[in-house]
Amino acid sequence: MNPNPQATAAAADAPPRSHPRAFEPVTLILTIVLSVLGALIGIVLITTLGVSPNTAVIGALVAMLIGRIPVGVLTRMRSKHRQNLVQSAISGSTFAAANSLLTPIAVPFALGRDDLVWPMLGGAVIGLAIDSWVLYRVFDSKLLPATGSWPAGIAAAETINAGDTGGRKAAILGVGALVGFVGALFKLPTSAAGVGFLGNIWALAMFGIGLTVGQYAPDFGFDLGANHVPHGLMIGAGLVALTQALLLMRTRKGGGGGAGADQAESDDGGPDADGGPGVDGGPGVDGGRTVQAPQLRRGLLEGMGLFVCGAVVVAIAGGVVGGLSVPALVGWVLLAGVAAIVHQLIVGLAAMHSGWFPAFAVTLIFLIIGLVLHIPTVPLALLVGYTASTGPAFADLGYDFKAGWLLRRDAAPWRPFEIEGRRQQYLAQLVGFGVALVVVAVAWKAFFSDGKVPPVAEVYVTTIKTGLEPGTMTTMLLWAIPGALVQLVGGPSRQMGVLLATGLLVATPQAGWMVLGALVIRQLYTMWRRRGIADARARKESDEQAENELSLVGAGLVAGSSLNDVGQLTKAL
Repeated sequence: MNPNPQATAAAADAPPRSHPRAFEPVTLILTIVLSVLGALIGIVLITTLGVSPNTAVIGALVAMLIGRIPVGVLTRMRSKHRQNLVQSAISGSTFAAANSLLTPIAVPFALGRDDLVWPMLGGAVIGLAIDSWVLYRVFDSKLLPATGSWPAGIAAAETINAGDTGGRKAAILGVGALVGFVGALFKLPTSAAGVGFLGNIWALAMFGIGLTVGQYAPDFGFDLGANHVPHGLMIGAGLVALTQALLLMRTRKGGGGGAGADQAESDDGGPDADGGPGVDGGPGVDGGRTVQAPQLRRGLLEGMGLFVCGAVVVAIAGGVVGGLSVPALVGWVLLAGVAAIVHQLIVGLAAMHSGWFPAFAVTLIFLIIGLVLHIPTVPLALLVGYTASTGPAFADLGYDFKAGWLLRRDAAPWRPFEIEGRRQQYLAQLVGFGVALVVVAVAWKAFFSDGKVPPVAEVYVTTIKTGLEPGTMTTMLLWAIPGALVQLVGGPSRQMGVLLATGLLVATPQAGWMVLGALVIRQLYTMWRRRGIADARARKESDEQAENELSLVGAGLVAGSSLNDVGQLTKAL
């Protein structure tokens, strides 16, 4: 997966290329059509099966097929960068419709307050817009590096590359996708195995341990979820992770938060840990990171300010202003703003390393905090909906930017092409978000009237109505201590505490064995490839080649599982 140094150097002498535009007629039309499809898939599956699939691979495949039609302007879709724009939009519309828009408005509806659906939709749109804006500003920083795993992004990029180049690479990816698809048909979480071949070994090991413990703990008579153990661990790990994020925002003396230092410290041992040689500040060389510490700091602070402003709008539109005293209102607005940005960061970090994002669980943590603070029912419901609107789109945009980064890494000059390409992806996703908003605004009443409400929204409302058992917060705070310690030991580049809590929270059956088994295979294959090699440089090259090959297998497994997830639409209907 590393760029070819000779090809990259030769490309440096070529004229600068311009990145395809998101608003080109053919690209825009295809983007809108597929975004409608993605939004419908998202709301059908989230209301019937309680899941929202990643449709990026579907978008990439459709764009590739259209590009093969020998009809005039349609051949433009053979460009892998246009395919990247389309897959970015359809995946964005899917997550936006299902997670960021429909789920938040389902909370007041399930509470019996139909009159708050439209104000909550307005708040969810604000949350979604800020969510994506912050990720656009801070992607490829030391906190959220392009060299991170972002498994679904690798799957999308490798799918597009395989369709573009074919050959052995396409064969490996195709076999992996077939295995992933067939395994998913038999209810095996093959995407978990795919994730095991990608990214930081330490983070994934903690994720696998969390998944396994979460699966088998009830067999020993201890229900982790009912006792809020994972939530407590996530609180502790999340607080430390936020502190680590604040430290990453510092500008170092002499280095200015230099990308070279950032790059070295963020290497995670995954297939993309070393971006390889490049030119013009290309990936993997000093100056390769496109977002430095000052930009990261500005992006997060702007996000915090915008989330607080959004909370003010929700408070006014939802009638919170008239129901709370001035001090309580100020506290509600600040809590909503903090909850929104904390939620998006925890979800984003978990998604970057594991491919899973515990959006439901982290939102539930803030719901519990609201109950402890005795926030009234309606303000608490709006707080939960506003918090739930952030995170999923943040993670999905990270996946798509990762895919684009991989597809653009051989460009020369690299930096302007990468920055412009990322901007066009962001614009394409905004189109997808706009389509998702229209679809949700038109369809929500029909779905909800038919009893099709996202299950997680019903859980939120049930928790609000029933309240907490005595001692819940104390238990969570006690478990926050080990969560904080694990996160502290692992450091910001591994996110071990966050990943352990994520595994415990999602606890998908057999997923732990899939992740841990993939890690074992990954290590054994690396050792087998380096057998008999004594030279240190040759051993390093062998290890890199092993990681590259296994990353193809992992990407195929994730892609195949995603195809099966989308195929669940027939079951839902």
